[in-house]
Amino acid sequence: MHFYTTKVHSMKITVTSVAVNDQRKALKFYTEKLGFQLKRDVPLGEHSWLTVVSNEEPDGVELLLEPLGFDPAKVYQKALYDAGIPATVFSVTDIQKEYERLSKLGVQFTMAPQQMGTVKIAVFDDTCGNKIQIAQTL
Repeated sequence: MHFYTTKVHSMKITVTSVAVNDQRKALKFYTEKLGFQLKRDVPLGEHSWLTVVSNEEPDGVELLLEPLGFDPAKVYQKALYDAGIPATVFSVTDIQKEYERLSKLGVQFTMAPQQMGTVKIAVFDDTCGNKIQIAQTL
């Protein structure tokens, strides 16, 4: 018998993005309200390569606050928003505490925490054209 060893090539997510209609407003919301920290702010003409990261994982996945400079992206963002579809999901360990903390900071929720199978979810408006979901695995 021959045994073959296959080298596994791993692929990791290092940057993901959320389209925003105002990068500076988004940076303020994502850092001051949500509690992320600024990772990169690289000027690129009228916009920036602007990313934030979790305080718990400063070397983890970066969230690019991507400017809406492309008309089809604007249409897509509005269609998702109008349909109530979150642009992305963030994980939390205690959704009720996070819901209460964010509500006290003035974050507007469009859906209070609800259990959906093996998770609890809630949805809020990020003030930059998106609905964002938070989720706690039960």
